[in-house]
Formats: sequence, C-alpha cells, structure tokens
Amino acid sequence: MQFLQGFVGHSVHDKAQQAQPQTLAHALADSPAGQLAWIGQLLAGVPDRDVILTNATIYWLTNTAASAGRFYYENHHAAPVTEPTSFPIGLASFAFDFRPLRRFAERDHKNIVSWNEYDRGSHWAAHDAPDLLIEDIRGFYRRFR
Repeated sequence: MQFLQGFVGHSVHDKAQQAQPQTLAHALADSPAGQLAWIGQLLAGVPDRDVILTNATIYWLTNTAASAGRFYYENHHAAPVTEPTSFPIGLASFAFDFRPLRRFAERDHKNIVSWNEYDRGSHWAAHDAPDLLIEDIRGFYRRFR
C-alpha cells in the first residue's frame, strides 16, 4: 500500500503532462535546476543520488523532457481500445511495483507469450534489478529468432 501511495503523490506529474506537456517541456528545457527538481521529486524514494543526477542529466543534455512527457498526453487523449491485442506480448512484474491481474491481462491481450513475476525490483527495474530485466527481455525475444 505504501508503494501505491507514492504513485498517488506523483499523480501531479501525470496530470501536468496529460494536460499541457509542451508548457512543462519548455520550462524543463530552460532550466537545469528545474529539470533536477522535477526528476528529484519524481524519484524521491530512490536512495542513490547518482541515479537521480544521472537521470536529470540525461534529460537535460538530450533535451528529451518534451518527448518523455508527450507520451502521457498521447496516452490520455487516445481513443479507447475496443478489441484485444493479438500481437505477442510479455509482462515482467517486479516485487515493488503494481501487481498485475492475469485475468484482466488475458481479457485485453490474446497472445501473452511471457509472464514473469519477480521477488525483487520496482517500477524502476532498470536501476534496481537490471539483471532480471535484461534476462526477461532477452527471454521474450529469444522465442522469435
């Protein structure tokens, strides 16, 4: 429940990007301090300061705040999907992230070829469980060689 509360606290990030991503993008592109504050607040639960600084630096140097935020806008304004997907899909669920319900996934996706639940890792698995994430991605694509 504590994990979910963390996401509720960050819902302002989602709402801001859903509503006006370009306004936010201009502000983040104009100020490295603003970019650091945005990422620092978003990743407040990450104990490693280097992770926060690295993320903020990557967004700043590549000027990708706009493209990263645009995803939230596009997803929020997309037409609802009415049919289940049929392309191959996989899921990697990490211990400290939202736990998916398989019956809902099977309702919405008719070709689930990989479903893995891990006992460690979080929403930021690339940082705290990269070995699990990499092996999961490799395992998913291995079947399509």
